[in-house]
Amino acid sequence: MFANQSSIVNCLQERALKYIRATYHFFVHSNLLIALAAVAQCALTYYVLDFDINPAILWIEGTTTLLLYNLSLYLSKPANPQQSPYLRTRWVFKYEWLLWLNSILAVFLLIYALLQIHPYTFYYLAFVGLVSMAYAVPFLRINGQRRGLRSVPGLKLFYIALVWSLSSVGLPVVELYVEGATIDWFMANYLGLVKILFLLICTLPFDIRDMEQDTHYNLKTVPTMLGEPAAINLAYILGIAHLFLIAFSPYSIPVKAGMLLTTLLILVLMKSVVFTSKRNYHTVYLLDLALIVQWFLVFLFRLS
Repeated sequence: MFANQSSIVNCLQERALKYIRATYHFFVHSNLLIALAAVAQCALTYYVLDFDINPAILWIEGTTTLLLYNLSLYLSKPANPQQSPYLRTRWVFKYEWLLWLNSILAVFLLIYALLQIHPYTFYYLAFVGLVSMAYAVPFLRINGQRRGLRSVPGLKLFYIALVWSLSSVGLPVVELYVEGATIDWFMANYLGLVKILFLLICTLPFDIRDMEQDTHYNLKTVPTMLGEPAAINLAYILGIAHLFLIAFSPYSIPVKAGMLLTTLLILVLMKSVVFTSKRNYHTVYLLDLALIVQWFLVFLFRLS
């Protein structure tokens, strides 16, 4: 009897793990996780600067992020996706209909949200959009081949962090300003710089994981230029620097507490999971989840 019960429990656990894994892959590979992370980081800006959230700005942030990441995936589609050694590539193009479906829905939501914002904010958004697309769209000619800015040696990491800061901090601030809100520009600019550093922390492990792939495609990223050990040390240094910047920031105690705790959790995660000898390709996506956790912790501390 006990053997049967144990077998049933093991079966249920395996089935639960299977569904959890499938759900995890769905959110990661469909780019919904990174889109939700962008929304969370945008909402965090309102919390830090102590303003009410504008839902239209969150819709814009989420849909544009989803569309840009989908575009990047589509432009990098190999000739035979199902023969790719990378699970993400095989998954995305096995369910390519999903990529097109969420892109179409995102376009309609984006159009609706754009109708709710000030025209000057639209111009700013267009500027950020052009900067973002310049990363993925091959408009440069390098060695006879057309490439995007992602091909510029060492630029990828900093470019992504800058674009995220311009969108998740700059977009809410611009809309608040043109609507007549009084902005504390020191706090806003400080947040923009802190956000760049935080995104460097969350993005660098992806480049470390993808060193082999980036080398295969002749992409010179920070890790491929520094080497893996130096890149890992840099990730820890950036995390410690972020702790100091938050500790001495002009923000409220609840905001500081939530942001400090998130960075500490990231450092622990990198040490115990991401940079261990037994690495899993998907564990690094937990850093995308950390973008949401940061917002959630600040939200909780503000309630207390």
